[in-house]
Amino acid sequence: MANDVQSLDEIDQAILEALAGNARISLKELAQQVGLSSPSAAERLRRLEERGVIKAFTIDLDLATIGYPLQAIVRVRPLPGQLHIVERIIQDIPEIIECDKVTGDDCFIARLVIRSMADLDGILDRVAERAETNTAMIKASPVKRRLPPLSRRK
Repeated sequence: MANDVQSLDEIDQAILEALAGNARISLKELAQQVGLSSPSAAERLRRLEERGVIKAFTIDLDLATIGYPLQAIVRVRPLPGQLHIVERIIQDIPEIIECDKVTGDDCFIARLVIRSMADLDGILDRVAERAETNTAMIKASPVKRRLPPLSRRK
């Protein structure tokens, strides 16, 4: 029942919201923000991890500052009999930073980062013999990855 929203009380929700804003927040500051002692906040955090609610603490990179000023969304439709091969190829392309296997006409929707438009062709060529692709360049991201609603709306 790790995904049971009902099992998150208001304090758990406050902890998750604080961590979503800053995963490196100190335990003391986290405790203050959610109205607990440091040992109580540590115990709550430990239980959220044990239950699988928190899977990792991560960072949010500014991709342009590390040399990837461009991003694209690529829809991938493997040719008949090529699904598993295409999936492995996608997994082996380090510029693909996220990929979902989806229903519908396309089997995969991937997000990739590139240093230049010239790099895009080289990346897409790796799957071209085994799949059709449709690429959209990302102009802006008006909604960044965020938490879903944590409380039930009434």
